[in-house]
Amino acid sequence: MKSAYELALERLEAQGIERPREEALSEATKQAIADARKLAEAKLAELEILHRDKLAKLGDPIKRAEQEEFYRLERERIGRDADARVEKLRGGG
Repeated sequence: MKSAYELALERLEAQGIERPREEALSEATKQAIADARKLAEAKLAELEILHRDKLAKLGDPIKRAEQEEFYRLERERIGRDADARVEKLRGGG
């Protein structure tokens, strides 16, 4: 009996889509990827703490909206940076 994963791979191949690569990563690469993700999580946690602190001190709705937008953009930037770092470690860039 085939697993759901194997069946999905067969459907992809039937559509002409290549199977995902199954190259093994070294332990050092896996550790570096884990470290990059932990760093990103730490930055996000720090950003959230600072954001909540600033919001608590702001009373002006316009300033609060500006802070919310800054927070949103910074979260996206940190996520993009982490994804790029992981992709580079995997050898894709």
